[in-house]
Amino acid sequence: MLYTMYYDSPLGRFLLAEKDQALVGLWMEGQKYFPGSFSEETKEIKEIKEIKEVKDFGILNKTKGWLDAYFKGEKPSIRDLTLAPVGSGFRKEVWKLLCEIPYGEVVTYKEIAEKLARSRGLAGMSAQAVGGAVSHNPISVIIPCHRVVGANGSLTGYAGGLERKRKLLTLEGVDLDKFFIPARGTAL
Repeated sequence: MLYTMYYDSPLGRFLLAEKDQALVGLWMEGQKYFPGSFSEETKEIKEIKEIKEVKDFGILNKTKGWLDAYFKGEKPSIRDLTLAPVGSGFRKEVWKLLCEIPYGEVVTYKEIAEKLARSRGLAGMSAQAVGGAVSHNPISVIIPCHRVVGANGSLTGYAGGLERKRKLLTLEGVDLDKFFIPARGTAL
């Protein structure tokens, strides 16, 4: 059974999903790859009081608290939450590397590809393949895919939309003057 809850954020409504006491999804309403339906039975938790009445749904409550702190400008740790994103082995490797990007900093798709190639003992890896994995991150904001930028300084590549990406980076104190929004691209 998958349990879901909505969270109203300064960036709009988020859908949180929990399974087996771990967070499996956090999507911004209207984002690319927003889940239209789940392949298993789903129950929406409408109020926190419901969580207290149902055994072991603390992860939804903890996630709400994490998001509250984050949007207040605090720096909650990813380690405070039990995450279980669903995806291929490659995607999970990329998402794990995203979790290592410090608050308020950015890295490029190319840098992630190089780090992943080194960890696998390869001479190189496609930054585009990394971009595909980043764009399918099922736990937005917490697994910080918004901290990934193009090697040329482009803010491209955010399934939640570039305006949301800009707002998240601004909240974290990133100087956006050195970045630009591309005129064309797949994630505009």
